[in-house]
Amino acid sequence: MTFRKLATTVSALVIGLSLASAANAKDGAIKIGAAVYGLNAEFMQLWADAAEKHPAVTSGLVDLTVFDGRYDALVQQDQFETMITQGYDAIVFVPIDIDAGATAVELAHEAGIPVVGSNTMVNSKLLTAYVGSDDVQAGYMEAKSVLDKMNCKGSVVIIEGPIGQSAQIQRGEGNKKALAECPDVTVLEQQTANWSRAEAQSLMENWLTAHGSDIKGIIAQNDEMALGAIEAIKSAGLNVKDFAIAGVDGVTDALHAAKEGSMASILQDGAAQAQGAIDVAIKAVKPDYQPLSEIWKQYPEMTWDDGKKPEYNVPWTPVTAENVDALLAKRQ
Repeated sequence: MTFRKLATTVSALVIGLSLASAANAKDGAIKIGAAVYGLNAEFMQLWADAAEKHPAVTSGLVDLTVFDGRYDALVQQDQFETMITQGYDAIVFVPIDIDAGATAVELAHEAGIPVVGSNTMVNSKLLTAYVGSDDVQAGYMEAKSVLDKMNCKGSVVIIEGPIGQSAQIQRGEGNKKALAECPDVTVLEQQTANWSRAEAQSLMENWLTAHGSDIKGIIAQNDEMALGAIEAIKSAGLNVKDFAIAGVDGVTDALHAAKEGSMASILQDGAAQAQGAIDVAIKAVKPDYQPLSEIWKQYPEMTWDDGKKPEYNVPWTPVTAENVDALLAKRQ
């Protein structure tokens, strides 16, 4: 993993929001801040690493700073205020909260700084564009894989992401859509573990104590939480393969678990989301810019279209026996 510049947050109130941010780009590197919701887990670390490896960053065209939001909407807003006062040219935003993040976007908009969303959404019409994946589809796909293994019979538990984040909301919608196709399946428990493996393990330990063998399926809205559930099952002396388990993201440990048949996963290409968002952010500052990332060739269905589309959808890749070794090889 490359060294990551993590900006120190400040909480000072911004007095002036009318900085001419584009002027900095004329004098040197384009200054872009990537405000991500948190860097504790592997997925966002992969996202940030890919951002730092963008050709525009490694060549010096862009001066990139990654801000660790520490899973706190107020911290993210403080970081926006810092970027505004320091005259950043553009911001890439991965918000922890779909509603609270709108205030930060508004502050940047008033200061004339374009904001490009990536990975998770914010309820704001002021974004320049959004580069991410369809989380409703992911929620449906992961739940369907669990329900298919159960033959649409029995009881499941759902481990949710942080309440109020777009991925939690939308993957939940997808979960419900799949469950509606299996009316005989009962949801025994549904609770957040905040994308955390440790929290999910604790949650699953409690559920196993309360429900025991009644639990047949585990729908975890990300891989870290699915892996935490697996650890709880193992600690209870139970056979993991007696459960239908699925997560989302395709983190490295989940790829290994999928290979051995312990769970299902769907790869979310955070690298494409990060590099695509940086290309779009550069375009917002430098109108004649053409994308330097290879992801547009990798996913031609995204179509660059002169970098002016409001939304770019990065496809999901189900992890299978046929592709898991190749996906693992990319992590070396």
